[in-house]
Amino acid sequence: MFSYRHAFHAGNHADVLKHATLVAVLQHLTLKEGALSVVDTHAGAGLYKLDSNSATTSAEAEFGIKALLAHISKHGKASAPALLSAYVGMLRQFNGGKDIKMYPGSPIIAAELLRTQDRVMAFEVHPTDHRLLRTTLEQATSRAKLLMDRKDGFEGIRSLLPPVSRRGLVVCDPSYELKTDYAEVLNMTVEALRRFATGSMLIWYPLVGRPEAHDLPRKLKNAVAKAGKSWLHATLQVRAGAAGQGTGGGLGASGVFVVNPPHTLKAQMQEALPYLVEALGQDTHAAFKLESHGN
Repeated sequence: MFSYRHAFHAGNHADVLKHATLVAVLQHLTLKEGALSVVDTHAGAGLYKLDSNSATTSAEAEFGIKALLAHISKHGKASAPALLSAYVGMLRQFNGGKDIKMYPGSPIIAAELLRTQDRVMAFEVHPTDHRLLRTTLEQATSRAKLLMDRKDGFEGIRSLLPPVSRRGLVVCDPSYELKTDYAEVLNMTVEALRRFATGSMLIWYPLVGRPEAHDLPRKLKNAVAKAGKSWLHATLQVRAGAAGQGTGGGLGASGVFVVNPPHTLKAQMQEALPYLVEALGQDTHAAFKLESHGN
């Protein structure tokens, strides 16, 4: 379970989809004055150098965030949909307005966007990434309260729901190295809805050959619908072929599933996803899917 290191994949197309969605959700949730609690179940190292040996070895960012930036540069800033402009703007601001060389993960994106009344709880069990995350959070200039624990996020989240603030977002993106991760995600979602039905969740998953990967969104839809709540599901495919094949290497497609999404998110995604296909697509199989219920 300790073989996955996100440093090899930081800034890839899956991160673009996941983090652009995260920025949109957080910007909406922070419009209300009430305190917001964000729980990141699998936080990783929190911050990644795009010129590190790990990043340059995989070169996945070249076909992710760097490809998006090149597309925006070529077609002009005005061409980018609002959701992607906000995402790229956050990255540029984090890098001091200069070239994007440091790529923030989910806990640092949350730390950047939250306010003094808010808090982030980040779980990371990998020993090396946990140490890196601790250093990153200690050095962060966030206004929000930042907490962390070296614990499996699937276990750790149980004691945090519902949050004291009664407003919250759970970010869940395990490595899915273990087949059991898919069932853990579903079980966590069901439990979270039981404990904190009004909370939002952002779940990322890879679209790979495993049947569990293709069954997960269907099972999530059923679970959320059974709880009487709304959901949004988006997938981004950048090329055909299994992981490890094709120009960009690595993963070919992934999805995000949002429980209790902001009412504005669907329209934002409808505008952003075709742009991402155009910017990040590697062959004629590049495509997106967007569906929602109750919102």
